[in-house]
Amino acid sequence: MSGALRIVFAGTPEFALPSLRAAARHGQIVAVYTQPDRPAGRGRALTASAVKQMAQHHGWEVRQPTSLRTLEERRTLAALQPDVMIVVAYGLLLPPKILAIPKQGCWNVHASLLPRWRGAAPIQRALEAGDAQTGVCLMRMEAGLDTGPVMLSLTTPIDADDTGGSLHNRLAELGGEVLADALTLLRSGVRPVAQPQPALGASYARKLDKAEARLDWNATATVLARKVRAFNPWPVAEGLVAGERMRIHEARALEQAHAATPGSVLAASRDGLDIACGQGVLRLLVVQRDGGRAMTIAEHLNARASQRA
Repeated sequence: MSGALRIVFAGTPEFALPSLRAAARHGQIVAVYTQPDRPAGRGRALTASAVKQMAQHHGWEVRQPTSLRTLEERRTLAALQPDVMIVVAYGLLLPPKILAIPKQGCWNVHASLLPRWRGAAPIQRALEAGDAQTGVCLMRMEAGLDTGPVMLSLTTPIDADDTGGSLHNRLAELGGEVLADALTLLRSGVRPVAQPQPALGASYARKLDKAEARLDWNATATVLARKVRAFNPWPVAEGLVAGERMRIHEARALEQAHAATPGSVLAASRDGLDIACGQGVLRLLVVQRDGGRAMTIAEHLNARASQRA
């Protein structure tokens, strides 16, 4: 293509930042769309999204509509004459009339290997399910939810110690890489070929709910350990331990037979706090009491001993 690519970027959280940087390196950012400011922190003050903060730092135009379905928003976007609109964790649905405006279409960076884990929480659901690998896809958007054809993808193994946080960060960087590859092709006059998603293997990654974080000790230790990893750093797994509610930041499943009631404390040492599960044992490694900070089990036992002294 002749001249700089005119890019409209739509995104909201930190996950979108590597993609926004890639877009800025490979074209001209003519506008940035992001969610309206939201209350955050203990003071609940209105806070700009991570994408808005980066856009303001670079002096890019910022738009924060509550909907893209109005004629006014369509006209505003059309007036920007975008070659491509890049969408990364934006948080608003793009209606068909919006999708039709950019010359090269609307592209979405999605944090899974489509068609597996379409939807809002693909990173956490992949961890929770015990998937061996995941990745990012660059998809040409259509009216369906994450159903569009895929142009490029990158994969990464899910390591045994990966959490929702570590996988989020790695996939965010891969998202920037896959977008950079596609924009490089487009700038050289090659439109990335989009392949339809396979008909088989589709699954839906529903939005996270705080209620899911409550651990049921009747489940297997393997399932519970996956939940702990998936829900770190949010919403953080929690469970009743010796009658006390604790948030569980880190744990490991042990293939250990027992005849104890699920939820019973089997052992407590500096190595961990062992909880009986429906099958196996969950060894708690980092916990947080109500009103306290996250601490290792060794620190937790020391604190309890000091309280009793």
